[in-house]
Amino acid sequence: MEKFDVHILGCGSAMPTLKHWPSAQVVNIREKLFLIDCGEGAQVQFRQARQKFSRLSHIFISHLHGDHIFGLIGLLSTLSLAGRTLPMHIYAHAELEELMRPQLNSFCKGIAFDVIFHPLPTVDQSILIYEDRSVMVYTIPLRHRVPCCGFLFKERPPLPHIRRDMIDYLDIPYYAINSIKQGADWTMPDGHVVPNEQLVFPADKGRTYAYCSDTCYRPQNVPILRGVDVLYHEATFGQDNLARAIETLHSTALQAAQIAKAASVGKLVIGHFSSRYDDENVLLNEAKSVFQETYLAKEGLTITL
Repeated sequence: MEKFDVHILGCGSAMPTLKHWPSAQVVNIREKLFLIDCGEGAQVQFRQARQKFSRLSHIFISHLHGDHIFGLIGLLSTLSLAGRTLPMHIYAHAELEELMRPQLNSFCKGIAFDVIFHPLPTVDQSILIYEDRSVMVYTIPLRHRVPCCGFLFKERPPLPHIRRDMIDYLDIPYYAINSIKQGADWTMPDGHVVPNEQLVFPADKGRTYAYCSDTCYRPQNVPILRGVDVLYHEATFGQDNLARAIETLHSTALQAAQIAKAASVGKLVIGHFSSRYDDENVLLNEAKSVFQETYLAKEGLTITL
């Protein structure tokens, strides 16, 4: 199968710490890179992960808190100094453009590429915001202290596989293979039509990745997340600090696991840990008590779907 990887550049923290970098992830789908959030130092981690800036053209910002955007102007400045000419598309809440334009004018004078802002919808439903031949990206409505949303990446299903035995048996020429994969029948020289379903077999289903940034517990998102291969969900607190989680509109590890279990996801990755937890295995064990396939987000972690 073609590549679909998630690289954790920074797993986030409720407060800046020496233990973790701020939130940033790279999703690699068929060698096209998508950056989710851009906390301080994201470009440093991007390089350390040996990712190529030339393959990055779309950035998705979940919300306008500093630990998710302070790396953005530095990244754009670096790309400008490197001579980039391709446009950069940034999907974020509308206020980000108001904040970024003065910075671009001050620190990126003469920038040779367009920075195109796409305002995110604020409605409480999942909306398609980007698509190409490989992937569709939807919002996931979240609730935090400022407008916030997550992102759902859905790989377009690959074309079906053509049966090699039928190619040989019917002497199907190479030029006809692509049209058959796209649903065409095959007409033999004597006029007999071989239906498409006899010529192909289904490819693997499209893979899915969901990113749920800072948010309170939202069981109403379960239908949106149902069946995703990997879910990243914030787990700032444990149940020992449930009152604080409710007050700050964050989630506990147990709540993240409850979402994963209800949605029947494949794997759960938790992150954005409060600095009060010296041993994050406490949060891991709490989540595993509900959903066994839970893992801690760590800088440098690569998840292959």
